[in-house]
Amino acid sequence: MTHPELLILGVLRALIEVSLLFLMGQGILALLAGPRRHSNTIYQLFVIVTKPVLSIVRKISPPQIIDKHLPFVAFFILFWLWIGLAYLKRAYCEANLLQCV
Repeated sequence: MTHPELLILGVLRALIEVSLLFLMGQGILALLAGPRRHSNTIYQLFVIVTKPVLSIVRKISPPQIIDKHLPFVAFFILFWLWIGLAYLKRAYCEANLLQCV
């Protein structure tokens, strides 16, 4: 591959997409399972997968944000990172006269 920057942007964007999907899945399952969600094995899997993202967001967010709202903050930060990476990919492709899909 002659454009490793494009590969890096694609990999970062894919990792953010996976994190977004796991956060959405955790939220939807929390709504469906209600207070019994902590005994659900799939919900526990979502908690394990989203724990690194939530810990990073906890470190960069102000202390006024309570832990209950942290997944929402993480979702919006990841969403805007995803949009930003899409913009960077488009700008890179236009600067190098590439046809990226």
